[in-house]
Amino acid sequence: MMRLNGRLPFSLFLALGIAAPASAQAPMAHEAATCTAPADLPAPLASWRSPFPLKAGVDRKSEAKAVLTPGQAVKLALSPTPKVAYPVRPAKPGGSVSFGGLASFTVAQTGTWRVALGTGAWVDVVKDGAAATSIAHGHGPDCSGVRKMVDYSLEPGVYTLQVAANGEDKLTVLVTPLP
Repeated sequence: MMRLNGRLPFSLFLALGIAAPASAQAPMAHEAATCTAPADLPAPLASWRSPFPLKAGVDRKSEAKAVLTPGQAVKLALSPTPKVAYPVRPAKPGGSVSFGGLASFTVAQTGTWRVALGTGAWVDVVKDGAAATSIAHGHGPDCSGVRKMVDYSLEPGVYTLQVAANGEDKLTVLVTPLP
């Protein structure tokens, strides 16, 4: 009886001239667009390309110093996930090699608020020990640098933005009310 090794099936395919169809090499619809210029941004995202540097907090005390101004993008400096004391355990906390952090922001008026992120990091909006339920998820405009957008229906008060499971130690973030 002949034994097959792991290379035989692939080499057999090559010998028979079997290959993936040419269409398998074409870009898929969900892949990023090829950008020749930055996209125009809608008014709520206008500050995206001019973020201010801000160090994210790692606990309640340092979070109080990491204050987000609604409508102004920031480049958050994050910490290794194991160093962050999240007020609410993130559904996707990330592993020991991921990054996260905390920041606070104030909602002045009831309405829909958007959190825009430059990566696919996990984000929660927390108040009084509970994470707000998101009402919509999406991607930013092609060629904008906005990778993920999450909307929340928020009432006036002070909130904690907690970022988890980011692959890098920096992240562009924008919290803004929607018209």
